[in-house]
Amino acid sequence: MNDPGSSGDTVTFAHEAMKTTFHLRMPTGDPRHQRSVAQLCFDTIDRLESQLSRFVDGSDVSRINAMQAGESLFISESCHACLVQALHMYQETGGLFDITLGSRIEHLKSGAEGEAPEIRGHLTVAPDRPLIVCESPGRQIDLGGIGKGFALDRLRSLLADWEVGSALVSAGNSTQLAIGGEDWIMDLAGDDDRLRINLRNEALSASGTGIQGSHLVHPDPDRDAGEPLSFKRVWLTAPSAAEADAWSTAILLMTESQVRELGADRPCRLYVEDAGGIRPWLD
Repeated sequence: MNDPGSSGDTVTFAHEAMKTTFHLRMPTGDPRHQRSVAQLCFDTIDRLESQLSRFVDGSDVSRINAMQAGESLFISESCHACLVQALHMYQETGGLFDITLGSRIEHLKSGAEGEAPEIRGHLTVAPDRPLIVCESPGRQIDLGGIGKGFALDRLRSLLADWEVGSALVSAGNSTQLAIGGEDWIMDLAGDDDRLRINLRNEALSASGTGIQGSHLVHPDPDRDAGEPLSFKRVWLTAPSAAEADAWSTAILLMTESQVRELGADRPCRLYVEDAGGIRPWLD
């Protein structure tokens, strides 16, 4: 954990984990209490990384990815909860948010030539206990951003237990979670434009080729349902960080009609960057 930095009436702690930098900002208070809270938060993130990262040997996800047909595996409560939420978001997004495309994502990021690996395999997640069953091998889980969002959401209850009434926690520049009833000022930064918004007791997640490079894989490459919207970046608010991450990823794969339906049904705000700069969409 890095030493805190202060700005105005806030104090900031930073910690490297999950291939990004987590930040915890709180209004200035008792330094000893705040340092203890920050250490607990970052210990929680490290524990979650040891369970959720596919790059950590012996993690729950790495063991799931190595399963063979007919095998069963008990995993941690945290990993099970994250998988259940990811499956829920898979259903909510009509299959556009899919955590089992790890091999295809790796193929895209590496710039490898030839066809992407075929999607195959079947895993079953027990709904009522932390059990995974491999019906047939092949699925490669990559929790990616939703794992980071899940970690931020877990800090919400921890901070409440430690009587922190207001805080802003973030996973790099991609996902922010404002906790409590105070406004936190956020600057949405694009290539040549900025837009300032307020965030209060909600999450904000960003996605786009300008943030992480070309990393988005459509789960149905043979689709014929219209062209996705061509935004450089999108920012979306949602009640939880995990939800915000899933939706911001799925939106870049959606058609205009799908996004309009989302805007009508969800308590969210959507901002986009295109050739005209950064603006609210469907405002």
